[in-house]
Amino acid sequence: MTRPVLAALTLLLSSAAGALALPTTPPPIPAPAGQYGLPFAAPPGPDTWLLGQVYGNTTFAYRERVTQYRYGQGLHFGLDFTAACGTPVVAITDGVVSEVDGPHGAAPHNLVIDHPDGLSSLYGHLLRKASVKVGQRVRRGQVVAVSGDSQRSCVSEPHLHLEIRDHAHLRLFNPVGYIRADWAALSSVDPDVDGPAFQQDLAQPGSWQFLDDQPPVRIGGAPLNAYPLAWPPVAPTTPR
Repeated sequence: MTRPVLAALTLLLSSAAGALALPTTPPPIPAPAGQYGLPFAAPPGPDTWLLGQVYGNTTFAYRERVTQYRYGQGLHFGLDFTAACGTPVVAITDGVVSEVDGPHGAAPHNLVIDHPDGLSSLYGHLLRKASVKVGQRVRRGQVVAVSGDSQRSCVSEPHLHLEIRDHAHLRLFNPVGYIRADWAALSSVDPDVDGPAFQQDLAQPGSWQFLDDQPPVRIGGAPLNAYPLAWPPVAPTTPR
């Protein structure tokens, strides 16, 4: 093989390797600036929808940190909106449908929309398969699905689960900062929380105690709330 041919082949192989190389750092994520809308067109109320379990280190998530929420570092990594089955769900901003009933949980049905800023919204516990198709462009406020019940009964736990993720589905972020809403008013009525909203680390009292200061989550990462001393205390399990 001649030297010019060998040099050209080496250049071609190095270029191909560079094209296949994965980025060493994740892409930048937009700062939360209230740039998205709520997932319902109707205003909140007892006949429409209410804010249920919030994102983050909630007391419920803490009790389930090694079971239901272990892959989310022990946190509730979305917002739950209590709503009757069949409540229309709208896209929180413009995007392209990337998954319909994809692999990211939130049964019985879910929907993922990729947004051009590098984030994705996941709508879970839908009543039936979403009305949009993979690859379809959707607009903010467009009806894309209807809410359901995680227990499939429309009586036990009717609600919509909403997440904000990166496109790789590795990092999850607090939706509160991204969604423009009157969070103080919405959080004044919380049908899903019994007692204090957030678990407290007695070694660092006051940390992660507000709607807007909850940490991001990395799927599969180490638990963030493995507290040796916590408040409120977890009630002991009654032996059967």
